[in-house]
Amino acid sequence: MTGRERILKTLRFEEPDRPPHFEVMFELEREAFGLQFPDRHSWGGMSPDEKDRAVGLCMTIYERIVERFAWDGLCVFWPWSDPDGVVAAKRTFGDEILIGAPVGNSVWAIESVEDWVQFSTDLFGNPAAIHTEAESRCLRALEKIDQLIDAGTDFIFLANDVAFNSGPFIRPEQFREFVTPYLARQVARIRERGALAFVHSDGNLMPILQDLLSTDPHVLHSIDPMAGMDIAEVKRLTYDRVALMGNVQCSLLQDGPPEAIRESALYCLTHASPGGGYIFSTSNTIFPGMPLANYEWMLAVFRGKKRDTIPISSGRFD
Repeated sequence: MTGRERILKTLRFEEPDRPPHFEVMFELEREAFGLQFPDRHSWGGMSPDEKDRAVGLCMTIYERIVERFAWDGLCVFWPWSDPDGVVAAKRTFGDEILIGAPVGNSVWAIESVEDWVQFSTDLFGNPAAIHTEAESRCLRALEKIDQLIDAGTDFIFLANDVAFNSGPFIRPEQFREFVTPYLARQVARIRERGALAFVHSDGNLMPILQDLLSTDPHVLHSIDPMAGMDIAEVKRLTYDRVALMGNVQCSLLQDGPPEAIRESALYCLTHASPGGGYIFSTSNTIFPGMPLANYEWMLAVFRGKKRDTIPISSGRFD
């Protein structure tokens, strides 16, 4: 079974030969391969030749990631939200794995509020301004979605953090007015174009879970355990409506100990994998500073290995 087949089967709420796995981002390329992605701020100033070389370097690193860690999908995070990266990834991997691309800042979200005082004032005193900006973000996102799907992407990863650990960044009724309709339009466009919609947010989404479900995405990520998101309960509430991805606690991947990583990984596999509808991954990304050995240990648990430590030099997990 190919990685692409494995993901598509679990999204149909059928059990593949094993749960699929990939991460939204992997930023330990120096530790793993002695290579480095181009600086995220450098893409805008590149000449066409420089960009071709930079995209080629990204594909070299992606090939090593997919091979070493047996990923079933790839979200082309560098270059960010760029059709050229999608075209190169499709050329590199063909139909062996599912290829996607991120689209961020598509709705009002925590990371995109520049002036919290003004935002809070407008929420109550000038809602038209909030809607105007939401519409602008939505239109830009729809244009980017079309460009990426035209380039051949299989899925769009809509990345917007709309909740803190304590709950949504605005009240649920405000979320329903200022976020849900615009997110729904983006998911609808993705579906209309024949691609898959992944919706991401960290934080405690339980007060707005039904709003997110109403937008009809294919996958919800990251099911944040540090915010109290119990994947067993979320699976019970969402089964056969949306697939889940994530929930292996990223703070444990940062700090350990190995037994806690093992418990988190096994909890996800035990409670989220049965019946399909689950992609195994961390609750965020493989971010800089995370010990590579901890991610490899998580994968060793995933593959059913019993060793307490996995050397950094280890190869592909079969």
